[in-house]
Amino acid sequence: MPRHILIPLIVACALFMENMDSTVLATSLPAIARDIGENPLALKLAFTSYLVSLAVFIPISGWVADRYGSRTIFAAAIVVFMGGSLLCAGSSTLAAFVLARFVQGIGGAMMVPVGRLVLLKTVPKSGLVQALNYLTIPALLGPIMGPPLGGFITQYFNWRGIFLINVPISILGLVLVLRHIPNIRESELPSLDVFGFALLGVGLSVLMLGLSALGGHLLPGGVTAGCIVLGALALAAYGRHAGRIANPLIDLKLLKLATVRTGIIGGSLFRMGMGATPFLLPLMFQLGFGLDPFHSGLITCATAAGAMFMKTLTVATLKRYGFRQVLTVNALLAAAGAGVCGLFTATTPHAIVIAVLILGGCLRSLQFTALAAISFAEITKQTMSQASSMQSMSQRLAQSMGVALGAYALQISSDLQGHDSVVAADFWPAFLVVALIASVSLFFNLALAPDAGAEISGHARARKDAPPI
Repeated sequence: MPRHILIPLIVACALFMENMDSTVLATSLPAIARDIGENPLALKLAFTSYLVSLAVFIPISGWVADRYGSRTIFAAAIVVFMGGSLLCAGSSTLAAFVLARFVQGIGGAMMVPVGRLVLLKTVPKSGLVQALNYLTIPALLGPIMGPPLGGFITQYFNWRGIFLINVPISILGLVLVLRHIPNIRESELPSLDVFGFALLGVGLSVLMLGLSALGGHLLPGGVTAGCIVLGALALAAYGRHAGRIANPLIDLKLLKLATVRTGIIGGSLFRMGMGATPFLLPLMFQLGFGLDPFHSGLITCATAAGAMFMKTLTVATLKRYGFRQVLTVNALLAAAGAGVCGLFTATTPHAIVIAVLILGGCLRSLQFTALAAISFAEITKQTMSQASSMQSMSQRLAQSMGVALGAYALQISSDLQGHDSVVAADFWPAFLVVALIASVSLFFNLALAPDAGAEISGHARARKDAPPI
């Protein structure tokens, strides 16, 4: 098998495991909450702790991989992720479960970004979109299989079994990595920005702890506010620190490039909105509509099926319309699709629900791939590690914030309507909030030049080579 196909497929093994793990968890949240005696909304900490762990450790993934070798770090990350999965399976309290998810996140922080870095360093820009498709098509099998599989295991066995699925997949991925992934190193590296890593780690962790505690009565109000303020101050201090040194952990000067700014900032806003839906949908189907985990999982996997189908059309769509037009129009359509989910009721025919989720999956898939590709349109090989770390960190942080804000909107909706526990009527305001957040990304997409990313999409070349009318 050619190298430009084999490497993306191997990296997809890691993505498959990570994506399946998160979708399996979403379907099983109500059952886990009952077993450990917690409110289902408190389980948002299991989502955010994992994603925050990714955001904290992703920034050093590029430097560590360049220093010790991509194959070495990739293999070690798979082992850590597998260990975290075993800890999750053995957890019996919320604190233990959240800590185990944080350990999983450390493995994921090195596993997926380092794999993507190998891909970016071995595939030419002209083949980047195609390589990203090779990477994500197998990885999307995880979200398709995850919800029904997690629901089936939870419904008929025990939720702890959903984390044991990662063990055989980890072993297979480890064998493939050791055999086929090159151990790419850089001969000359700047020193690691330890102080910047500390500021980012404290800032992201404490800020997300505060946001996750909003409305959930997990922490006293003063402590929650203090966490948010302290986290924001630490992140602001990092911004000041990064502008004063030659080799910061995350080089914020890359945001001066319009394509990077759209992919990172605009993409983060879009992912904040979309990142809440995998958390909200299973809760709505199970707590609101009374479905069991298995049938809830069968319905929610429709989103991933639509996403996988869209991967076959992404290259042609970008070539035909270009990044600016695709990102602008598709952002509005995808946000509207998320908002429509709030109109579902217990009597809505499942065929209509599935059709909406499939279409929504298509729109999100196109947007995610386009945002990932445009982020690297103006990036050189010298800044590839920095850009890869920045993109991966922003993706996970945005997803984490989306879950926190979506859960907070759901809690506020429930409180304002006077409900003691979450019911179906509480969900539509939450979906409206996340849809509005995602739609704000439109303004960053409009700021792109019409021919932005043409080298990657082939859009300008396609227009030039077209026969005259």
